[in-house]
Amino acid sequence: MTGSSAEAAVPASSGGGGRLDRGGVAWSVFEGGRNPYVILITIYIFMPYVAASMVGDPVKGQETISRWQQWAGWVVMATAPFIGASVDKLGGRKPWLGLTVGLMVPLTAALWWARPDGTGLSVATTMLFAMTVQVLFAYNEILHNSLLVRAAGLSGAHRASGLALSLGNLFSVLALAFTAWAFALPGQVDWTWVPKAPLFGLDPESHEPERVVALLAAGLLLLGAIPLFLFTPDAPRTGVPVARAFAQGAAQLVRMVRTVGQFRDAAVYLGSRMFFVDGMNGVLVYAGVYAVGVMKWGALEMLGYGILLSIFAVLGGYVGRWLDAGLGPKGALRIEIFMSMLGLLAMLGMRPDLILFLWPYDVATHGPIWDGPVFRTLPDLIFVLVGFSNAIFITAQYASARTLLTRLTPPDQTGAFFGVYALSGVATAWLAPLLVNQGTRITGTQQGGFAMLLVLLVIGFAGLFLVRGGGRVFPMDAASI
Repeated sequence: MTGSSAEAAVPASSGGGGRLDRGGVAWSVFEGGRNPYVILITIYIFMPYVAASMVGDPVKGQETISRWQQWAGWVVMATAPFIGASVDKLGGRKPWLGLTVGLMVPLTAALWWARPDGTGLSVATTMLFAMTVQVLFAYNEILHNSLLVRAAGLSGAHRASGLALSLGNLFSVLALAFTAWAFALPGQVDWTWVPKAPLFGLDPESHEPERVVALLAAGLLLLGAIPLFLFTPDAPRTGVPVARAFAQGAAQLVRMVRTVGQFRDAAVYLGSRMFFVDGMNGVLVYAGVYAVGVMKWGALEMLGYGILLSIFAVLGGYVGRWLDAGLGPKGALRIEIFMSMLGLLAMLGMRPDLILFLWPYDVATHGPIWDGPVFRTLPDLIFVLVGFSNAIFITAQYASARTLLTRLTPPDQTGAFFGVYALSGVATAWLAPLLVNQGTRITGTQQGGFAMLLVLLVIGFAGLFLVRGGGRVFPMDAASI
């Protein structure tokens, strides 16, 4: 789905000696510039600001955000699979990528005007802009991924993909760190290397340090797109009209699903993955809104939380490979999902005055643990440690999930299975927001909404026990593959 046989036959845009040339690097830089949107806007800074300051009530804010994300998920579910199945027939990708970027950049930048006093964008307009970008992000990701083989070649695809993930993490951490240094820490600490006042005259009372991440995310996306359009080779034109391309893509989608249905264990696994990956995505997406409301954290805490978790997420790839090698990908996935379930339970049991459901904590009695600007109480530190665990095991899951599919599929059908694998990730994109929304609305608490994600993790976890195969490959087995 991300590269046709015709594209694979085209001379690869990869340098000799195992190096990526500028086309492959440019492909990676684009993803590196795009992914900070998720960190800055969706997870850690902007959406928590919307919930706590624009809506004014974190519980109502979580309900509002999850409702809009549910609607966006429905749009993605109804359209993205057909785009994914049709992408190879659309011909050149750059015009479509240019269209999505051309819409995403101004819509993201416009979020700067989402003021807390209601004089700028309303909550509804803010969410409309953000969810439109979220849908466009899904389309952009499909189009961009379809250029991977053309940009880096078959032999360099894994290097370009790894570089893209690393750059996305690096740019996100740098953006969070710059925001903390330039806008959030000034006036809060008396450190010689921190400005005395927020740069550019930003006003913390108007929540400008939280809103400015919209401009940062838009700028990174725009800058990251420039090398892609200049240096990454595009797919050739096919001459197929758009309507016919989508019709052919729909037919191919049906064929792919039928192919997968002929292999029982792979089909059961993909069905299970739809649930556990949506649950894990939900843990990531709502972690920031949850922390702001339940732990009463502000912008500085959320910046620190985002920086630390983005760093620890890097370890997830190594943990996933280590578990895959020792237990096989199915055993690794079981551990990763189980640890994510424990992490989610631990988050539900945390409050500023309560530790893991059981131990009351009086801040006035115990006092601060250290004199730093953030995470000064034991509940804060434990919540951060739980976040470390979630970041590691959720990231590890993404690696193990891909590996398991390769163990369950016949080599000559890998393309069809990975096509459905990619599409299954968006088929239930609406389910976690729906459950969080309903749980929050019915219980009137953020915990009630967040707990609903356990349902998805439990279903996915149980489904893995119905999958045969995917165990550890021993040296003799590997030699025979």
